[in-house]
Amino acid sequence: MTDQPKYDGGLVAYGIDTASPSVARVYDYFLGGKDNYEADRELYRQIMKVAPEAPEWARANRRWLKEVITWLAEERGVRRFIDAGSGLPTAENTHQIAQGVNVESLVVYVDNDPSVVAHGRALLLDNDRTQFVAADLTKPDEVLAEQPIADLLSAGEPVALVMALMLHHIADYDETLAVARQYVEALPPGSFLAITHACNPGDGGAVDELVTELQEKVKHAFPTLAFRSVEQISSLFGEMEILEPGVVRLVDWHVPGGRLDEEPEPDVRDAIYGGVAEKR
Repeated sequence: MTDQPKYDGGLVAYGIDTASPSVARVYDYFLGGKDNYEADRELYRQIMKVAPEAPEWARANRRWLKEVITWLAEERGVRRFIDAGSGLPTAENTHQIAQGVNVESLVVYVDNDPSVVAHGRALLLDNDRTQFVAADLTKPDEVLAEQPIADLLSAGEPVALVMALMLHHIADYDETLAVARQYVEALPPGSFLAITHACNPGDGGAVDELVTELQEKVKHAFPTLAFRSVEQISSLFGEMEILEPGVVRLVDWHVPGGRLDEEPEPDVRDAIYGGVAEKR
């Protein structure tokens, strides 16, 4: 019998590379999770030397996700969700938020990181309204052909597609546009697209310097990571109508028609932006 690979004295699932850092596992570590290995923690330490605010970027993304999913489910009546590039299961996952509003909500997660696939499928064993698809999001034809995705879209009801901290892992801008456009075209009318993305204003200022240094430090582990301008991020929504307050820092985002409880202090270190658009 072939032994399973071992790490830190424990067993890990087949296909999981514990010697190289994983985007999903580093993100998990930012959020205080335990599903990570020494390679992930070493990269975390390197990132912290350059951008000690990075864990707050991760936490801000989770807060944004909860606010967006809650608003879509409660106020816009969305009952079908696709979380593309979902990452490792943490507290308050998309299906928990959506089904907390309406137990009938259908959720499909998509990711191809072996760690995410293993943990995601284990998490969802007892939830028949949530499914997990192991697929490469940079290949929309293959993703859209997966039965759970095809079933979700074929009903013609509004779907909320979440692409949080995912598109900036496609290095080429034109390819990123093409990938996003194909997903947008597949969405039924009345659907929503929610994106968060690493941002670089490209103006030579403090944020520009920070993210340029950060990219250089982590390019060995994440060679495709691309910080983009607000204009480039906005273009990923295609012809969809970007809802207020637009594509903004996550700390500045609020539900359309609402407002922030308090005005956040300006912080030049903020480098994660997000927005939500509707397909009319």
